[in-house]
Amino acid sequence: MSEFDSGSELAEEEAEGESEEESDGGVTQAPLSLLSDDDDEEDSDNGGIESYDEFDTDEEGDEEGDEEAVTFRDMEKRSRRLDAMRKEEEELAEMELKAPGEVVEGERELFALPTEEQIEQEKDAPLDLAQVQLRIQEIIRVLNNFVELRDSERSRNDYMDQLKRDMCHYYGYNEFLMDKLMQLFTVSEAVEFFEANEVSRPVTIRTNTLKTRRRDLAQALINRGVNLDPIGKWTKVGLTIYDSPVPVGATPEYMAGHYMIQAASSFLPVMALAPQENEKVLDMSAAPGGKTTYCAALMKNTGLVVANDANKEREKALVANIHRLGISNALVCNYDGREFPKVMGGFDRVLLDAPCSGTGVISKDASVKVNKSQDDFSMLTHLQKELILSAIDSVNADSPTGGYIVYSTCSVTVDEDEAVVNYALSKRPNIKLVSTGLDFGRPGFTRFRGHTFHSSLSLTRRFYPHAHNMDGFFVAKFKKISNKIQTADNQVIVPAGSGAKTKQKKHKH
Repeated sequence: MSEFDSGSELAEEEAEGESEEESDGGVTQAPLSLLSDDDDEEDSDNGGIESYDEFDTDEEGDEEGDEEAVTFRDMEKRSRRLDAMRKEEEELAEMELKAPGEVVEGERELFALPTEEQIEQEKDAPLDLAQVQLRIQEIIRVLNNFVELRDSERSRNDYMDQLKRDMCHYYGYNEFLMDKLMQLFTVSEAVEFFEANEVSRPVTIRTNTLKTRRRDLAQALINRGVNLDPIGKWTKVGLTIYDSPVPVGATPEYMAGHYMIQAASSFLPVMALAPQENEKVLDMSAAPGGKTTYCAALMKNTGLVVANDANKEREKALVANIHRLGISNALVCNYDGREFPKVMGGFDRVLLDAPCSGTGVISKDASVKVNKSQDDFSMLTHLQKELILSAIDSVNADSPTGGYIVYSTCSVTVDEDEAVVNYALSKRPNIKLVSTGLDFGRPGFTRFRGHTFHSSLSLTRRFYPHAHNMDGFFVAKFKKISNKIQTADNQVIVPAGSGAKTKQKKHKH
């Protein structure tokens, strides 16, 4: 848990520190002081909630009355002295690390890649993981300074091929997926990404603001011995659970529907969608209900949320969570998302969290490392393209408050993200990309391995486990400009069920 300082001067400094904007985003160990009463009015407007009061440490100071009083000026001097000592120690440690490295670089022989015979021998008698890890580090060192450290008889592709083989062996991926994921990063960052996939993401929960406030929920869980913190300044409803003596999914607060166990990354598409009160909203792939119930909470149980999922078995959890969290404005249905808007249309906003390969959630499902092939990606991207067109056609561009579509995946591959969004832009000229409203995350690719996408793809957002400490995710937000679709041969089409009030006009030839 975060420590809280006492004294008026420190309180002022803390207040100033809280007013600064967070630079990195993601799941951070933000202090509990983020949960302040100053946010009460703002939270009540946007579905967020307030937080509990900071602990008062004045009593602890009174108990130490026998000790010599320490003035703020003394504390400031001590703090500066400690900072100077720490900086000096860090500089010495850095010099100790660099100096031997410089000597070794000068004397070290050039790293030699294994020969074809050695590679064949390793297939029968693989090296232990420590040796493989060392070779990975050596290859990355060479690639980062290729001109000076390379073997003149070996090409860069030779080093990359060996690196991929070693990383497949070390991290347990098949060659196809390893190659696809390594295309996204530099070699050094690729290692960070794969290492992050070996570590579980923090357990996070979302406060159900229909039943409680975040500060009240946090205090109730703290009283049960739960160690928690706010996720970060980017969300007013999320808490990170570090440790709990009781199962987080079995507390009285959970049973009463005060919170939903939900990955931090799945907050993002709902925040981007920003549903308003009294709107008609469609969640095309709703199970198990985290995003649906978040939409309902932001709408304060007004309007209508149509929660659809193609998998009837998964809808059991969806219905259970809707009841547990006290959602009264939801309608649950079981259709293939591609049947919209024939089933129902005219929505103010549509959320499509599309089925995907799961390359952003490998830490939760390690089977993704070996069970994905090109056929899987071809099938998934075809489905995603059909779903996104259905989602676009289901929105009413004439909505006075909406006309927005959010497309998201828990995948980091360009095939399922930017390529699908670019396809939608080419097939539906009546839409445009707009800002997601998320102030962190990396911009989407506008160029990738010889492919050029629409320049507005930079408005989409990518999230990575190694950079943001949350599941890999992609979010794009569209604004529908018109219900009419003008084809290449100048024909005007109005999809049935779009909610368009204007009638199609016949054009004279």
